[in-house]
Amino acid sequence: MKARGAVLSRRNAHSATVSDWKTLKVGERVEVVKYAHVIAAGLIEEISSSGNVVWLEHSGPGVTEEGKELFMKSDGVTLRRA
Repeated sequence: MKARGAVLSRRNAHSATVSDWKTLKVGERVEVVKYAHVIAAGLIEEISSSGNVVWLEHSGPGVTEEGKELFMKSDGVTLRRA
């Protein structure tokens, strides 16, 4: 059995926020966070060449609305890998 500390640290490393959105890949699953709350989750559909704009296709358990949504860094959101 693994030590609890090791499991938590690995989980935190995986869900760390992504500061450079250009490192994300199309099809990668992310969560959109604003004011410490997850406001959306899904797959990266497209990333701008500047890395400041992301199109997200909503997916995952509990998703009530289908479709795509645009998120901008300037709106104060952060992305983290899910």
